[in-house]
Amino acid sequence: MTHEAISVFDIFKIGIGPSSSHTLGPWKASLLCIEELTHSNQLLAVKKIQVLLYGSLAKTGIGHGTDLAVQLGLCGYDPTTFQPDDIQPILDEIKEKQTLNFAQKKELNFNPTEDIIFYMEESLPYHPNAMSFLIALENGEQISKTYYSIGGGFVTKDNDDNPMTTAIELPFEIDSAKQLETHCLKTGLSISEVVFENESEWRGEQETINGLLAIWQVMEDCIYRGCQQEGILPGGLNVTRRAKKLSQKLLKGQSYNNYEEWIHAIENSPDMSGQNFRYTLDWVSCFALAVNEENASFSRVVTAPTNGAAGVIPAVLHYYLTFFKVDKQKAIQKFLLTAGEIGSIFKKRATISAAMGGCQAEIGVSSAMAAAALCECMGGTVKQALMAAEIAMEHHLGMTCDPIGGLVQVPCIERNTMGAIKAITAAQLSLQSNPYDAKVSLDKVVKTMLETAMDMNTKYKETSDGGLAINIPISLPEC
Repeated sequence: MTHEAISVFDIFKIGIGPSSSHTLGPWKASLLCIEELTHSNQLLAVKKIQVLLYGSLAKTGIGHGTDLAVQLGLCGYDPTTFQPDDIQPILDEIKEKQTLNFAQKKELNFNPTEDIIFYMEESLPYHPNAMSFLIALENGEQISKTYYSIGGGFVTKDNDDNPMTTAIELPFEIDSAKQLETHCLKTGLSISEVVFENESEWRGEQETINGLLAIWQVMEDCIYRGCQQEGILPGGLNVTRRAKKLSQKLLKGQSYNNYEEWIHAIENSPDMSGQNFRYTLDWVSCFALAVNEENASFSRVVTAPTNGAAGVIPAVLHYYLTFFKVDKQKAIQKFLLTAGEIGSIFKKRATISAAMGGCQAEIGVSSAMAAAALCECMGGTVKQALMAAEIAMEHHLGMTCDPIGGLVQVPCIERNTMGAIKAITAAQLSLQSNPYDAKVSLDKVVKTMLETAMDMNTKYKETSDGGLAINIPISLPEC
């Protein structure tokens, strides 16, 4: 029997910021287009290609770098390994020569200002994040391919209603929190242990462990890198980076030369005496700011479960690893496995796309993921971990997505600090509670989130047509 099988590595993807749905998704769609043309032996017969962006992809595409992403994708570059420093030189060359090295195999005439078309007042019915490739072949034939970026870097083709359905049979089918809880109670396994058993159907155990550690390494690098950078974020909104200044303020003049020395300085700060709670929460905010300032700078991040919410899980996990005496490798595995499964439940039963559900689908989901993971890592039961996820999401319900200027900066960056703090609070509250007394289950809050998403006015779903986006006067450069 087939079902929607989602791996933890589908939820956590290494890529380039600033948006999983508007940058990573379109980039991957471009690669899928190349793949299809290759399989049909039409790749070298392509004479001309144009990209049509619809709905939310069009409205906030410039601010999210959608136009940049499709060009890099059409060149055949892999977002997982592509070096962020190479972005601008390649784009400058395309613009100057008005040619594109299609799939690294063929030079095509391509003028970004004419061949990437933004249909801001048009949407396709399946999903607000739609894009089509209009392709002219050498023999005069015209073909079209349509894709949808459905959140978190997931991409589906037109008429493909369930892109993640696979023929794989997992030992534990999980499509709801109730199913997950039942598997755990029947086997005596924790959430992370159940998920690890499922992951072993895709690959060997050591490969899964290595993959999780690699995901964390990118997150860790992103936190540290973000705390060393200063200046103004790109895009024209003139947002000042804050993570480095906050880090320096908290360290009170302590020096360091690398990540290990930085952590040592944090752990040995005078403010750490007596485990100063305010000090540790200031660092949580710093970690989250660092990641999302890097994300806004087209740097390398991990989709968790989206790029706009990429700072929550790294911030909470880094908080746990830094301020608690734990086996770091085991903690990383347990945390990411638990968080990934909670994210997949939201993906299956609701949405992780802000263009579909507002920011509750991004920051809310990431906060729920982090809350459950932290709760389990701190000794919580399965029921307490699921309760922590429910608490975190319950207090994000209805959150709109209203990015100023279509940039993943205001209010997105600060919202990651809020999501991280709420996750920690939810985990602590759950650990001090009897989950059998809970009035709301995780499945019910997932259902409520989806209903809220469907009721939410479209202008609050990543369009920059409502909320802060229209109430904060700004002057961005012409695109």
